[in-house]
Amino acid sequence: MKQKLGSAAGIALLATGFFTIACAGGGDHRASTLGSDMSGKQTANASFAAGCFWHVEDAFRGVEGVVATEVGYEGGHFAHPSYKDVCTDRTGHAETVRVTYDPAKISYRQLLEAFFALHDPTTVDRQGPDVGTQYRSVIFYNSPEQKQEAESFKANLESSGRYRGPIVTEIIPASTFWKAENYHQQYFEKERRGEQ
Repeated sequence: MKQKLGSAAGIALLATGFFTIACAGGGDHRASTLGSDMSGKQTANASFAAGCFWHVEDAFRGVEGVVATEVGYEGGHFAHPSYKDVCTDRTGHAETVRVTYDPAKISYRQLLEAFFALHDPTTVDRQGPDVGTQYRSVIFYNSPEQKQEAESFKANLESSGRYRGPIVTEIIPASTFWKAENYHQQYFEKERRGEQ
């Protein structure tokens, strides 16, 4: 875990910079903690997997228009998976971040831009030193509109020549999202506050 933390921490710092550029965030914005009162806000959900969910969540929490985040496991065939189960690489789940956002402040397309800026979408079942199907690149869509936008964005990105290899990001329907253990939620924020 500590080795994973060291690698992920460096990626998180880099990713946070990408997100600030990609979404023109003010830099001081942080999404609310889950469970905060969001009554009265019109929100939508998006789910992304892009490697270790610690850094993915931390980066998304700094994006203007993201109001809450949660990490968990999605896309697998095993009910109520634990972190230990997912790490066996046999449950089929990906480490996933569910993002609640305000469509009046950020579009789904801008979330896609941030997602692709965050990681290397050309590596199969790995991000940096993290290897396994749980670290694969996935967009879990919640509506036909999200599916169409994700497929169009991916196709345009592939034809742009930005990457040397093909983009391997899966675009699949959202399935049961199993919330990860509490110590994984907002992991880097807890570490910065000395709670880890």
